[in-house]
Amino acid sequence: MRVLPPDPRPRLIVWSDGASRGNPGPAGIGVQITDPSGAVVDEIAEPLGVATNNVAEYTAAVRGLQRAADLGGRDVILRADSLLLIRQLAGRYKVKNPRLRELHAEASMIAARFERIRYEHVARELNREADRLANVGVDSGFGSLGSPHPDSD
Repeated sequence: MRVLPPDPRPRLIVWSDGASRGNPGPAGIGVQITDPSGAVVDEIAEPLGVATNNVAEYTAAVRGLQRAADLGGRDVILRADSLLLIRQLAGRYKVKNPRLRELHAEASMIAARFERIRYEHVARELNREADRLANVGVDSGFGSLGSPHPDSD
């Protein structure tokens, strides 16, 4: 039996989601990074202030890709339940909104650092943990009425 050497390209799966309560409204991002076995490598939950849902989705993807790069990922899968985000990053849809163009360019620059990157659209039910983290991000920056917490910047 032949034993293959370990794959030198660390594989990471970035599960990302953005949340906005209103459009625009109080927003946050959630990212869970796993290895192929499903073991959690890192998580991110951050408030964004007031933003649109699309800005939140893109910001989550950018932060997740950056963290995957920081962790040494070489072969990365970005999974999100935003079909618009996935199709724009994969080059199937044009990016018309100026703010999204900026975030798209940032995500593309980070993605270029990986040996391999794939973009996968997943059903919301499969992205529950990133969704939960995005809502933690919203809640950490805003009260229940949508006003910033006194200690937020």
